Amino acid sequence: MAEAPVARSVARFLRHPATAPVAVFVAGVAGASYLYGTNPHEAGQFLPRCPFRMVTGLLCPACGGTRMVYDLMHGEFAAAWADNRVLLLAAPFALALLARWALEGVRGRRWRPQPGRRTQVAVLSVAVLWTVVRNLV
Repeated sequence: MAEAPVARSVARFLRHPATAPVAVFVAGVAGASYLYGTNPHEAGQFLPRCPFRMVTGLLCPACGGTRMVYDLMHGEFAAAWADNRVLLLAAPFALALLARWALEGVRGRRWRPQPGRRTQVAVLSVAVLWTVVRNLV
């Protein structure tokens, strides 16, 4: 009989608006902790490979992101810039969105960004343009 209240408590916890952003934060900290001691610039590291690059041989808009984060964590800003300029410039915006999502969740509110059509087109255009430029230059 005691299982029903526990199951309800777990279900209530999983439905709380802060659960998803906290889980993303914990996963990010775990990934960053692993990455800190794993140099992606060296061959043979146990890190995920880009499926787009594996299939096409081309760099996707996010290729170099793992190396960029590694370099940032080690204070190598010039190397991070060389790894992926556009992703480095976009990172503060992504972190701000994650912070807002977490803050609203802690306040007990669900939050989802609602980018307008122009914003969506701009983001997609920058991603496509960056993919073309970095594969041609």
